[in-house]
Amino acid sequence: MMPRDKAKPAAEAKPKLLSGGNPQIPKGDGDGPVQAYIAAMPEWKQDVGRRLDELIVRTLPEVRKAVRWNSPFYGIEGQGWFLTFHCFTKYIKVAFLNGASLEPPPPVASKDPNTRYLHIHQDEPIDEAQLEEWLRQAARLPGERMF
Repeated sequence: MMPRDKAKPAAEAKPKLLSGGNPQIPKGDGDGPVQAYIAAMPEWKQDVGRRLDELIVRTLPEVRKAVRWNSPFYGIEGQGWFLTFHCFTKYIKVAFLNGASLEPPPPVASKDPNTRYLHIHQDEPIDEAQLEEWLRQAARLPGERMF
């Protein structure tokens, strides 16, 4: 009798959660890697990640997606990446890569003078109208180069 392979097939293996509960997802282009990231987000963060992704796609149907550096990235072809998000222990950090140019700018400053953040905490309401406006503005700005 042949010994059974106890390793899970790659499709069934759960991604490792890094510091703060951020999923470790391989670099990849398209919706698939982003959905894998969202599916691996822990606890309440998964629902928020799904809502963010749906809001971005609804607001900007032409958006391009990818996973880079264990975070989903969103961009416009020919203009670059304008948004990413990342799980931390107590919140999700939404990064507008040229957020300092948005009106009004997202509330949290960065070491990078161009980047601004929105922190989303558990059970905190999300101002979807404001997010949609930031998304529309951010998509018109030159973004970070796409890889």
